[in-house]
Amino acid sequence: MSGLKGKKILLGISAGIAAYKSLSLIRLFKKAGAEVKVILTPPAEAFVGKLTPATLADSPVYSELFDSHTGEWTNHVHLGLESDLMLIAPATASTISKMAAGQSDNLLLTTYLSARCPVWVAPAMDLDMWAHPSTGRNISRIMADGVRVIEPAEGELASGLSGKGRMEEPEILFQLVQDFFASSGSFNGKKVLITLGPTREALDPVRFISNHSTGKMGGEIAAAMLARGADVHIVAGPVADSVLPAGARITKVESALQMHAAASELFPKMDIAVLCAAVADYRPAEVSEQKIKKSGDEIEIRLVKNPDIAASLGAVKKAGQYLLGFALETNNEKENALSKLLKKNLDAIVLNSLQDEGAGFSVDTNKITILSAGGATFAYETKSKKEVAHDIAGFLEKTLP
Repeated sequence: MSGLKGKKILLGISAGIAAYKSLSLIRLFKKAGAEVKVILTPPAEAFVGKLTPATLADSPVYSELFDSHTGEWTNHVHLGLESDLMLIAPATASTISKMAAGQSDNLLLTTYLSARCPVWVAPAMDLDMWAHPSTGRNISRIMADGVRVIEPAEGELASGLSGKGRMEEPEILFQLVQDFFASSGSFNGKKVLITLGPTREALDPVRFISNHSTGKMGGEIAAAMLARGADVHIVAGPVADSVLPAGARITKVESALQMHAAASELFPKMDIAVLCAAVADYRPAEVSEQKIKKSGDEIEIRLVKNPDIAASLGAVKKAGQYLLGFALETNNEKENALSKLLKKNLDAIVLNSLQDEGAGFSVDTNKITILSAGGATFAYETKSKKEVAHDIAGFLEKTLP
């Protein structure tokens, strides 16, 4: 049975060319058994009108606070209270700025201010508008108010330019909503930091030191936490974009120093941190400004230690914050993992061993053991990384107060 069956979805459509995509979204929700009500901003009627969304939703479409002919009032409070989820797609730069400022000059905005259900937005705008500092401030503000932002995708835009700003595709938005309702929603309102992928430590403008991490495990954990309602912030090393789930806030970095800085900045605002990245322990002491030329049979490279991200966050962890680390070991696995757990002030650590078949980098499976600071041990069989991610999320559900 669909997790959407009987759920009440309130779909807000603001005035952007991506409004046509929302018609497909209505069909997907209805096919899954959801009840859909639609609110248009008045300018959005020029893009989709009322008849088509009303027909697809099998419900009247709302756009005005009252009917100018009859005086009949649209009860925006009722619309917000009776819904299980409010999704604004597309959310234009104008609508987002008004949400950030608490304005209420149309029915969609007054309903947003009255809504007690989770509110999600799927922004759509040109790439320069998305990149503008004011948009970034407005996005940060509404996220601080509890709104979940489904970041736009990259691709061709209505302006003819290509870049980030396309509203996420209806099929992906539908899947995110379906996953949200299919899960327990146990992390609603929780802010989760996830580090993932490798780091690259430059030798010169051409070469670097790195490792085989693909970021797949961290990406699956992020998706599992999103499905449970978390507000997920990812700090990602150089990984394929396909690894990064829609719906997360993403900071891309290259080096261990950059990852340390980004994670340290975000962590004070987080409830949970999952440190899944394969961070280089050392970096070259000197980075050549020019490509290092081949000379002689040997070359010496002096390395210096990188900051330990887990230890740094563990040292500033406050009451109520939860820190989950990862340990990839090749020998004395449990002893080494327990040592890290204690030294870095972690609440738990996920151990994987390269001795286990089906575990490690560049594979789609993993085998883990979770060790908690309280002394408990939880061992799991080899599973797909997606299943392992849900095991980890389930462990956190049971462990967190």
